[in-house]
Amino acid sequence: MSVVYVFVGALVAVLLWLVAGVVRIGAVSRGARVEGRDGEALVLIDLQSVFWNEGPYSEADKQAVATVILEEVQAAKAKGIPVIALRQEWSLPATKVIARLTMKGQAIAGSSGTELAAPFAGIADYELVKRVQDGFETGALDALLAELNVGALRIVGLDYNYCVAKTSLGAVRRGYDVTLVERGVLAGQDTAKTRADLQGQGIALA
Repeated sequence: MSVVYVFVGALVAVLLWLVAGVVRIGAVSRGARVEGRDGEALVLIDLQSVFWNEGPYSEADKQAVATVILEEVQAAKAKGIPVIALRQEWSLPATKVIARLTMKGQAIAGSSGTELAAPFAGIADYELVKRVQDGFETGALDALLAELNVGALRIVGLDYNYCVAKTSLGAVRRGYDVTLVERGVLAGQDTAKTRADLQGQGIALA
C-alpha cells in the first residue's frame, strides 16, 4: 500500500508542477511604472519560422499582415524609432514539457524554427528571447526599453489571443502607452473577447 501512496503522491506532484507551468505561461507580469519617457518603439512578437510557416494562418492572411508589418518597420526606421523583435523559446523545465505535450514541441529552446521567419529576417534593431507569453517576464525588455527611453509601444505579430495580448497587458500594467496595430496581427481563433479585454485595459487599437 505504501508503494501506491508514493506513486499517487508522485503523480499528484507532477500534475501540480505542470499546472504551475501552465499558469506561468499565461500569467501577466508586473514591473516598475514608467514615468517621464518620451521615446517610442515598435515591438514584433513571435514572428519566427516555426509559428509563421506552421501556424494556423492562411497564406492570404499572412501576406496581408506581413505587408502591414513591413510598412510599420519602414515607418519606424524613417523616424529613428527602434524595432524590437521578441522570439519565443520555451526554456523552463515545465514549459518545455508542456510544449512537447500540447504544442508539437514547437519553439523549445535549441530547436529549429526559433529564428525570425524569412519575411522579417534582419529587420529588427534588437532581438530578445521570451520564455512565456508575456514578453516582459524575464526583465530584459524592461531594461532595454529603459535604456532606449521608451514610454510608448506599437505592437504587431502573433498570436493576438496569446503572446500579443499578454505582452500588451504587461506593458500597460507598467504604464506604457500601448497601441496594438490590429492589421499587423495574426490570430488563430476569434479575437472578440480578447479585443474587448484589451480595450478595457486602455490599450489603443489601430
